[in-house]
Amino acid sequence: MTAATSTHDNRILAVHSVDEFVFSVPDLEKARHFYTVFGLDVRDEGGALALYTYGNPHRWARVLQGSDAKRLEWISLGIHACDEARFRQHLAAKRIATIPAPANADASGLWIAGPDAIPLQLRVATKSSPSQPAPREFPPASANAGRSPRRSEVQPTRPLYLSHILLFSTDVDAARAFYEDVLGLRLSDKSGSVIAFLHTPHGSDHHLIALAKSNGSGLHHSSWCVPSFDAVGQGTQQMAAAGYDKGWGMGRHVLGSNYFRYVRDPWGSYAEYSYDIDFVEAGNTWPAADHPGEDSLYVWGPSLPEDFIVNHETAAR
Repeated sequence: MTAATSTHDNRILAVHSVDEFVFSVPDLEKARHFYTVFGLDVRDEGGALALYTYGNPHRWARVLQGSDAKRLEWISLGIHACDEARFRQHLAAKRIATIPAPANADASGLWIAGPDAIPLQLRVATKSSPSQPAPREFPPASANAGRSPRRSEVQPTRPLYLSHILLFSTDVDAARAFYEDVLGLRLSDKSGSVIAFLHTPHGSDHHLIALAKSNGSGLHHSSWCVPSFDAVGQGTQQMAAAGYDKGWGMGRHVLGSNYFRYVRDPWGSYAEYSYDIDFVEAGNTWPAADHPGEDSLYVWGPSLPEDFIVNHETAAR
């Protein structure tokens, strides 16, 4: 699936996509194996690993060679070309100073220090966040014949696109205010000051960026859209067969409504298979609400792993 480009509304000033997220790990070959088995198209580019989805030309992420621990390096956020000058003026009015680009980063666009000192790049890019709801494939209706895929013929799960990323933050309320006031994202839902989900008014899944309370910054997980519940199950199976059996799920979220399986990577964070997430259409207003803690995680599924919300990036510093 290739995400369609939405019609731009000149009344809105907001980033439209997580154009790319970049993190480093101590062992690129472990990362190559993990994301290849996960179903991504992993390529060597400029001494780093580039993460694509099959059949889509967009580069969703890069994995750099790091030192002793996984670390979120920076996030590139896509903006419309007609908004670049407006964003420059907007940042000046908000007294948001630009910063130098990190080493190994593209220096184009506008670089600012985001919440928890995460470098953020605002760059002109084609909208890569979805502009329509995620695909939903179902087995055919019963017709006096078996409907299940044959195990002997089943194909590996291959995600379609990046749905969202979840970031750790020391102050969820302050980070949410920054992403709303400075970058134009809008609240979808939250649970107190512990977790918040944000979408773009240009149209995206229920959340483009989510924020979770922690003792420092970091990347908790990246979430990847798959087209069916079977694809979640098949992905779970293919990862377990390759030795990646730790994680959470299968289950269903309340906020976002999606069915999920989180697979733990070698550094304690996660990649999520996500099916049938809620969608916020461009121009529509989502009925944002503050939800009880019990609704912030799941409707059904296995118990949460004890270290699921541990920030292993700060633990390693």
